[in-house]
Amino acid sequence: MKIRNSDDTELKVDDLRIAIAIPSVEFGSYWRPVLYELTKICKNTIFYTGCLWPKFDADAPGASAVKLVGKFKFVEATQVSGGYGRGFMVASPKIVNELLEFKPHVVFVSAFSIWTVLALLFKPLGGWKVVIIYDGSSPNTNFEDSKLRTFSRRLMVKFTDAFIANSNDGKKYLYKVIGAEERRIFTKTYLVPEPQALRERLEAAKPSELKLKRPVFLFVGQVISRKGIKSLLEACSLLTSQGYSDYSLVIIGDGVQREELEFFVKNNNLTERVTWTGWLDYGQLGAYFQDADVFVFPTFEDVWGMVVLEAMVFGKPILCSKGAGAYEMVIEGENGYLFESQNPEEIAEGMRRFIDNPELAASMGEKSKQLIGQYTPEAAAKSMAEVAMNVLQKIQINAE
Repeated sequence: MKIRNSDDTELKVDDLRIAIAIPSVEFGSYWRPVLYELTKICKNTIFYTGCLWPKFDADAPGASAVKLVGKFKFVEATQVSGGYGRGFMVASPKIVNELLEFKPHVVFVSAFSIWTVLALLFKPLGGWKVVIIYDGSSPNTNFEDSKLRTFSRRLMVKFTDAFIANSNDGKKYLYKVIGAEERRIFTKTYLVPEPQALRERLEAAKPSELKLKRPVFLFVGQVISRKGIKSLLEACSLLTSQGYSDYSLVIIGDGVQREELEFFVKNNNLTERVTWTGWLDYGQLGAYFQDADVFVFPTFEDVWGMVVLEAMVFGKPILCSKGAGAYEMVIEGENGYLFESQNPEEIAEGMRRFIDNPELAASMGEKSKQLIGQYTPEAAAKSMAEVAMNVLQKIQINAE
């Protein structure tokens, strides 16, 4: 297959050079399977980052496309209670030399980081197209209350060739707030789960040995205030006052708030219903997803929330906060329910639905499995390749 480049020459897709520049993927192991699929389509693909994810395996499929450039650091200027801390990224300027040496046709850059600025500044010299990928929308990442941030982003938008929004809310922000042309925004979910990795050690972990009362509600994530676990535990306390005790809550993860929350559990007589596992290896999570009945994500603020999609892979219904970008994956009343993250009463109401009607978990879980079927690494990679080709062809296609 060939495409026509902006200089009216023909370019084979196999010869396309794609650069992906993301300063930090500390929690982004989901990129590896997408890279593996993308390199099947565009073999000349390099993924640049200043911070690798934990237990990075250089021999894993797709990992050979990853290249570490300098070091990454996030400098927090303002702590936000129940939200993302505000600050700025420090990433190596060596990315410029890397890009000029690689000579990509298209550079995918993450949001509005310093690497995005550099890719745009050196765009005339390098002759590449720039595509901004935007993971999702949230109050403390959008910075709508900052005139300086909004102005700088609107300026960057003018020199950007296209955008990929991971969510509909992300698209709305790009279009309505910072003025990106709607026809240049492609809504493509690229933050997708890797079912194989989740299932690889199903036999290694045996949550059934915990002898939990059903239904089993599951939370996976950092034990920090932003994740809204306190609201979830307050919902459990409400259930106790309403006479509900035949259920279990499993919390997988660790963090600075754990001691405080364990004290809350003890003081509210929830010890028999709440189980803490601490951190688990990624390969062990699948067993817990599989054994659970309902997944709960009470976060106050998350631009996405991969754990929601991972639970759907295992056919689980979702109780999801409206503070998570991944709430878009929940069809109210079909594969789960939505709630306000700071409203324990709403969380308790959602939990009661499954306690009172155990059959709901199976039917709604099946709907989750159907919905997640289209969100695969293969689909994400194909979408990125299509956007790259469209940008080079200057095809004016309305975003889906």
